[in-house]
Amino acid sequence: MNIQLLKENIINNRVRLYCVLDGAAIDNLPKRLYEMRPPNYPLIGGQLTPDMVHVAPYLIQLKQNNRFTDWILENGFDKNWGIFVHTRSPKIEMRRHFRSLMTVHSEDGRPMLFRFYDPRVFRKFLPTCDKGQIKTFFGDVAKFFVESEEKQKLLIYKIENDELKQSEIDLSNKE
Repeated sequence: MNIQLLKENIINNRVRLYCVLDGAAIDNLPKRLYEMRPPNYPLIGGQLTPDMVHVAPYLIQLKQNNRFTDWILENGFDKNWGIFVHTRSPKIEMRRHFRSLMTVHSEDGRPMLFRFYDPRVFRKFLPTCDKGQIKTFFGDVAKFFVESEEKQKLLIYKIENDELKQSEIDLSNKE
């Protein structure tokens, strides 16, 4: 995979880059966060139990030329570890927004966890949304970046002229 091409497409000095990573999908994510110390916030509120610390989703701000950013981009692709976003909003607003997306209700009104940050869920869910749902889901997000079902392809989702637009970039090492 062409890591440099991936970085060129998602690291942008004009906007903030965040990822939402699934602790349940990444072995020892809390340890990595502790060791590398990127700005990170669990999306589950309150004091996390020891078990929840390891499976919680985390909002993490990624910076250019950073050990954690490099580790995620070099090791996490094609593993359904999470999603990436471009936004101008600060982390506290993004945490609030993403927390608001985590709970959905069943037909009988029971609250359920919505794992929107799992690329497999994200890819299936977003195209089924109407314009209002897309606007709510995006909030202040300019772009979502999600790995494709096809290996080594990156999907980009954005709103253009009030419509959901999807494009893809081939990250393979093919010339």
